[in-house]
Amino acid sequence: MYIGLMSGTSIDAIDVVLADFIGNEIHINAVYSHPWPQNLRDTLLALTQETKEQSVLHAIAILDVKVGKLFAEAVINTLEKASISKEKIHAIGSPGQTLYHHPDGNPSYTWQLGDPNIIAKMTKITTIADFRRGDIAVGGQGAPLAPSFHNAYMHSSEENRGVLNIGGIGNLTVLPADKSLPVIGFDTGPGNALLDAFSYQQQHLPVDKDGMWAASGRVHTDLLKDMLEDEYFIRPAPKSTGRDYFNLEWLSYHILGLSLPPEDIQATLCQLTVDSVANSVKSYDIQRLLVCGGGVHNSLLMRGLADKLPNYKIESTEAIGINPNLVEAICFAWLAKQRLNEKPGNLPSVTGADQAVILGGIYL
Repeated sequence: MYIGLMSGTSIDAIDVVLADFIGNEIHINAVYSHPWPQNLRDTLLALTQETKEQSVLHAIAILDVKVGKLFAEAVINTLEKASISKEKIHAIGSPGQTLYHHPDGNPSYTWQLGDPNIIAKMTKITTIADFRRGDIAVGGQGAPLAPSFHNAYMHSSEENRGVLNIGGIGNLTVLPADKSLPVIGFDTGPGNALLDAFSYQQQHLPVDKDGMWAASGRVHTDLLKDMLEDEYFIRPAPKSTGRDYFNLEWLSYHILGLSLPPEDIQATLCQLTVDSVANSVKSYDIQRLLVCGGGVHNSLLMRGLADKLPNYKIESTEAIGINPNLVEAICFAWLAKQRLNEKPGNLPSVTGADQAVILGGIYL
């Protein structure tokens, strides 16, 4: 039997039909008309009445298409430059571009842009996407997902390892040498997101290359202490966050009423990343910390970590043969493989999900 759902533009009810298709015959086994709650129906009707060109929803829908096209163009250009035929590619694993990530709400949700239908049709390659919501559907955070990949390819039976990704958000994976112990992983807080955003706001530069601007300033200890008292840093794992939380609005709240040189604020933001990461690492028995992501190229940030963690061996994932710039992208290629092989992509010990589940939708 198959189930078909329909809710038309009148939004009067959700029609459900259970049907069998035997030869040319249609066999109806059950039907039901499920009512819309009035408040939810009213909200949907109100949104559909907005002038499309002035609607935020219209703008987001356009972005979904544009991001999907850009992802597809990136794939096509890569294959052309590498002289590799699309027929050799089993699948594309697309994480999408996260717009909002709110796993602790009621209801919890995460929202990524980049229509995978467009990616699949433009590239003519099967695309796997929408990985995070499968984890959230079973009570998880939907992030980070990389620890599952780290566990598959970076685990060592000889030492307790940590894998630190410093992207826009920092995330830590704890890989005990003893396989009977659970893998732990969570977002530590801001990685480069605040540094980049403030650099662009103040200097119109997308990044503070090598932390040079931050290095010209002085850390404001009271501001740093105030920021580190944010509830997120205190909360135990599992936890995840994003730019919709750690952004310039968050920073504005903390610097309100302060008169500080911009370079001092940047220096303090860099130290915020260092301290929040170091505090997380110190909570676990880690002998070797492997670092990846854009932050590995920020020498000020890396020196700060070395100063805060003098008893830890800290090095790039390059040391185990994995390019630190590519770890996250490799992860989603692996997650696509997991989906096609019908194997789980999440780790409940990391995300807090009720169970390990197959992640991602297949777009042929």
